[in-house]
Amino acid sequence: MRVEDFDFHLPEQLIAQTPLKDRTSSKLLVMKKDSQQIEHQQFGNIIDYLQPGDCLVLNNTKVLPARLYGSKSDTGAKIELLLLHQRDTDQWEVLVKPAKKISIGTEIVFGNGQLRAVCTELQDHGGRVVKFTYQGIFLEVLNELGEMPLPPYIKEQLADRDRYQTVYAKEEGSAAAPTAGLHFTEALLAQIEAKGVKIAYVTLHVGLGTFRPVSVEAIEEHAMHAEFYHLTEEEAKKITTAKQSGGRIIAVGTTSTRTLETIATEHDGALVAASGWTSIFIYPPYHYQAIDGLITNFHLPKSTLVMLVSALAGRDFIMKGYQEAVTNHYRFFSFGDAMLII
Repeated sequence: MRVEDFDFHLPEQLIAQTPLKDRTSSKLLVMKKDSQQIEHQQFGNIIDYLQPGDCLVLNNTKVLPARLYGSKSDTGAKIELLLLHQRDTDQWEVLVKPAKKISIGTEIVFGNGQLRAVCTELQDHGGRVVKFTYQGIFLEVLNELGEMPLPPYIKEQLADRDRYQTVYAKEEGSAAAPTAGLHFTEALLAQIEAKGVKIAYVTLHVGLGTFRPVSVEAIEEHAMHAEFYHLTEEEAKKITTAKQSGGRIIAVGTTSTRTLETIATEHDGALVAASGWTSIFIYPPYHYQAIDGLITNFHLPKSTLVMLVSALAGRDFIMKGYQEAVTNHYRFFSFGDAMLII
């Protein structure tokens, strides 16, 4: 298939710039795969589409305040750093702007000097490896100096950084939020559990590779960046028990989906405790082994995420749903509205 097969017109004014005050008040487009029906709902009503015995799988990764603004210690030139992946205790792979100013041995100073970084390795496309030095605990220093790494299409400042975290965020390590989960509140999750729906958690630390544009014409030639995932034995048992009992596995977000499908692919369809790095790229005509349904936001035209949802519901049906969303002024991307595919 070609990238152009996943293109659609998106008016710029539909790109959500700020989160809604009430997480559950987003719109919800319900897409029923078998009947090819589309329904318009409010996200809080998602409980009506979940059944006792189903298992909802959420990604409990936590976004780091991973964007840092500093200056070169020798010239004072302004430098922006985005943390991508921790190699060991104090070494990180990062993106640097402007990258041409940073060579091996360059030191960058942040704040009043409580955090410093020295470049130890050069990588492609503005990537660098840096070693940090600091006083105290790194995450505390980062929380003080860092900013939430909002996507470039969001131009407005975020008043409350917790609105770019899910209410169940726990495992720190992401460069971006698993945005499908932003619609849930603790109260809604409690109602869902009370209905008899199991809730399980996976961890996938979202990297920028998830959002990297597809620069090839034939999608089969696109390569995904690897991201770290983890599924504990306890959570794997919850999911497996639900599946064996006839319940549906409904992933919250493309990151949860990619984690489960990676594990199922590598273990002959079984969902077992596992951890590692995944670069799985899901696009039609992929056959899903782990999930039966998906909760997701609305994605960029021609993105790998549109391809992933198209593999679950069919490209034509997804394109119809996206057109319906545009016509009905749904909000798109990270702070936008949601879609349920069942």
